[in-house]
Amino acid sequence: MNNFHLSFLDIFIIVGVTLLVVVIGLMAARKVKKTPNDYFLASGRMPWYLIGAAFVSTAATSEAMIGTTGATYKSGLGIANWEWWGLPTYSLTMVFFIPMYLRNKITTVPELLDRRFGPVCRNIYSIVILFGYLIIFLPPIIYSGSITVSELTGWNHYYIMAGLIVVTGSYTILGGLTSVMWTDAIQCVLLVGGGVLFFLIALGHIPGGWQAMEAATPERFHLYHPPADPDAPFLGLIVGSLGAFLFYQSSNQVMIQRILAAKSTWHGIMGMIFAGFINLIRPLVTCLIGVIVYHWLEVMHKGPSLLPNDQDRAFPYALNIFAPSGLKGIILAGFFAAVMASTSALANSIATIFTLDVYRNFWRKNAPDREMIGVGRISAAAALVIASLIAPFSGSVGLFKYFQIGVTYMATPFIAVILMGIFWRRTSYAGAIAGLIGGVVIQIGVAVALYVSNIQLHWLYIGGIAEVLIILLIILVSLRTPAPAYDRVNSFIWRRSWLSTLDDAVKRPWWKQLRFWAVLYALASCYIYWRFW
Repeated sequence: MNNFHLSFLDIFIIVGVTLLVVVIGLMAARKVKKTPNDYFLASGRMPWYLIGAAFVSTAATSEAMIGTTGATYKSGLGIANWEWWGLPTYSLTMVFFIPMYLRNKITTVPELLDRRFGPVCRNIYSIVILFGYLIIFLPPIIYSGSITVSELTGWNHYYIMAGLIVVTGSYTILGGLTSVMWTDAIQCVLLVGGGVLFFLIALGHIPGGWQAMEAATPERFHLYHPPADPDAPFLGLIVGSLGAFLFYQSSNQVMIQRILAAKSTWHGIMGMIFAGFINLIRPLVTCLIGVIVYHWLEVMHKGPSLLPNDQDRAFPYALNIFAPSGLKGIILAGFFAAVMASTSALANSIATIFTLDVYRNFWRKNAPDREMIGVGRISAAAALVIASLIAPFSGSVGLFKYFQIGVTYMATPFIAVILMGIFWRRTSYAGAIAGLIGGVVIQIGVAVALYVSNIQLHWLYIGGIAEVLIILLIILVSLRTPAPAYDRVNSFIWRRSWLSTLDDAVKRPWWKQLRFWAVLYALASCYIYWRFW
């Protein structure tokens, strides 16, 4: 990458866009009221378009841009499933989770566990998710962002990490969720707009375009991969739809916090549908660049192949080869936007859980509003510093694999307990505790047993096996312990009548109805899978 050069125009675009994001974040911070509800949850006033854009920006991490591009270079179009396979989990979240969250005025996922089961469950989630955000989520985002810029410019990536943290922290710490969501919306536009432009220009370097790439290596252009595929087994995606994927979209505080800030149920669900439509084009921004790089190097032989340990360099390689002056600045500005969006979202969620579910419960139950906001700001800053110290270790196993395995193993006990709590009234406090604590043991036990037996299974299958065993444990313990009081659990048990209230009992024209947009999104998703099956 020594011949990589940023022109004055590139630098001007990067600096200008970054300053624009910071200014918007600081302007939004000025409107935040000095209350914990406003700082951490934006007082439940977010419209659908901000929710959808923020949902995408939070998920479209630098890990997604770097890790999935490298994984697609290695394995082909099947990696796009991690972007396109949203219909099942989005549908489950919209039908079962969002109505339950908003009807019960839930502020955090730990609060849900406390009110449905009891305080021990709340504390377990809080501790584990804080650990997960600091160890599994934030480090690869910070690492991939800094290492990419370092590879391209030759600048020291530790200095780059420090700059990213300072810039992102400037508005995140001051303005809370309101600043995060407004800047996420701007960053979503930058990320998607710049990414699509980059894809089209890069594709223009391939004689014959997409059809030529498909004709040259047709085996790499299928979304369906057999069950034994080591990278993207389609059966594993189905298993993950009720496990790790569902947890990530429906019970992961950093994602669901955007929904919890919705004006109403309609805005929350419409925001998620909007995010689904954006995700239909998001592979152009992330993984499909890896297809172009593969064809460029392996079919057209325009350069040496990327070694297995170097696959995460596919994105910076593409940027260096295909992007002209000016476009480099736009793409890097969009890349910085992705890093800043996901980093700010995680920092805000860490601050929210630590302040509302740890500090207030363990240290200061009656802490005044000013103190709560101060603790939130300190915890967000501390999280950014700690994650940056861990970040270099995340690159040693490959960003995509590091992130996906970590999320799967962390998610399995939680999603098992939450699903049982929503659909089975008999699920007891003791059963939930057994599922969370015993679930960790089961998850580790399954992984160790398979390793000792020399059985190679994809991590999604390992998570699925563990989830079934955890559910059986929850059932067994719940049946042998006292049932929860009806009044405590009744409002959390899903019922079909909730479907009639998704529109907030408001009659809207056909073009504003959730059913219309949900069906349109489903048809578009099905077409993609029919086209690339």
